[in-house]
Amino acid sequence: MNMSRARERLVVIGGDAAGMSAASQARRLKGPDELEIVAFERGHFTSYSACGIPYWVGGDVTDRDELIARTPEEHRARDIDLRLRTEVTELDPDGQRVRARDLESGEESWTSYDKLVIATGARPIRPDMPGADAAGVHGVQTLDDGQALLDTLEGTRGRRAVVVGAGYIGVEMAEALIKRGYEVTVVNRGSEPMSTLDPDMGCLVHDAMEGLGITMVNDAEVTKILTGEDGRVRAVVTQDREFPADVVVLGIGVRPETALAKAAGLPLGPHGGLLTDRSMRVRGHEDIWSGGDCVEVLDLVSGQERHIPLGTHANKHGQVIGTNIGGGYATFPGVVGTAVSKVCDLEIARTGLREKDARRAGLRFEAVTIESTSRAGYYPNASPMTVKMLAELRTGRLLGVQIVGREGAGKRVDIAAVALTAGMTVEQMTALDLGYAPPFSPVWDPVLVAARKAAAKVRGSM
Repeated sequence: MNMSRARERLVVIGGDAAGMSAASQARRLKGPDELEIVAFERGHFTSYSACGIPYWVGGDVTDRDELIARTPEEHRARDIDLRLRTEVTELDPDGQRVRARDLESGEESWTSYDKLVIATGARPIRPDMPGADAAGVHGVQTLDDGQALLDTLEGTRGRRAVVVGAGYIGVEMAEALIKRGYEVTVVNRGSEPMSTLDPDMGCLVHDAMEGLGITMVNDAEVTKILTGEDGRVRAVVTQDREFPADVVVLGIGVRPETALAKAAGLPLGPHGGLLTDRSMRVRGHEDIWSGGDCVEVLDLVSGQERHIPLGTHANKHGQVIGTNIGGGYATFPGVVGTAVSKVCDLEIARTGLREKDARRAGLRFEAVTIESTSRAGYYPNASPMTVKMLAELRTGRLLGVQIVGREGAGKRVDIAAVALTAGMTVEQMTALDLGYAPPFSPVWDPVLVAARKAAAKVRGSM
């Protein structure tokens, strides 16, 4: 610790969910006379919802500022020295300092710290191919990215868009572009969209996307992006086809932004994310914490480390970090991998393990799929719902649930998320006392119907 100062200095790298949640929580617990907080953010915005960007692009959210939870001015009013458009370029853990560059002036300087929070997030994967950095090719990870895409959409005469990848971002951006009047093609290297689902559930998403007028191209690998004489994108090329494009959105996924950490010799996991203990302290470093999309987390179902970039986790990480830095005690035990999304009115949800996740973890399991409805079948506007459930062979332990359906389908996954966290068996789930009334559910909720079928299958296998 640097004893030349009467108070400690906390340096935060990254001004979004994890970083500013940590800074804000630490400030709640320690005043400016005890703790100086300096935060570096290379972009123009802080504390915003990256998850909301597709809905802003699609017009569901009309004002960018609606996605901002807390402005830079609000952070500064709480005695947080927030420095926008400033990029940290080097970490020196031995000297307890960071080097930062002002992106406007180019000036660089070192800042010392007593405690450091690394919340550098994740970066969109850009394929290593010709044309990937051409004008009109966009990743969508930050508000700056979203604004750049909107500027392109408003300044482009053509109405042809190609989305590369069909994960959450790819699917949501495809719908957003359809809403903006674009002719949309999604090029996906998987057999079905939404690789976070098993293919038999992903095909339901496929059908919904085509119902919106989106052209789905599965089992296709993009090999290059062609540009015109003006340097702008004009087409996306796969192994055997060419798709004209006036704008390209990369929805391939993201990787942890950990180049700084790697260069500083900090420990990284198999997916390239920083490794922390349950208090979110970087392993082997007493004065460094990390959270958000740049870390790997423990999967409570498989027992393995995973990289799951979600705002829910990032905010929880920040709260844990800020509490510990502020003198309290908090831990982040891990995740079960819950996520929910939509395509138009089709709701898509998953938690726990897919079939291939369970196999990779060496687990033997039974899988069941059931069809049910969101409400009692006789109640108006009851809509179909498909639930897939995995249970461990012999023990009957719940391993994972996937749900695809219309209104009322998505948030039902929370039942399974709680059951997974509690380590329940599918037999135990059948006795859950869930709320029932015809406008909300059949007598047997679809999740419990799946649990009954899974429990019977587990008993039968024994």
